Amino acid sequence: MWEEYYMTNKRISEILQGKEIKEIYYNEQPVWVQELHGNTAKVGFLNSDSTKDLYIDDLYEKDLYN
Repeated sequence: MWEEYYMTNKRISEILQGKEIKEIYYNEQPVWVQELHGNTAKVGFLNSDSTKDLYIDDLYEKDLYN
């Protein structure tokens, strides 16, 4: 079963600075974070060329092991 973990600015910064690839989602769609701006992030959607500014609270990562 998937367990969802909602994002914080600190967590996204850790992911961006780390070497591990973490899966981040918005509405069940995988995204990659391009930039952080306070409590928002500019993300790109992995299944398209579109980008969007989203609140960090709307992003989450999934843990496959729980």
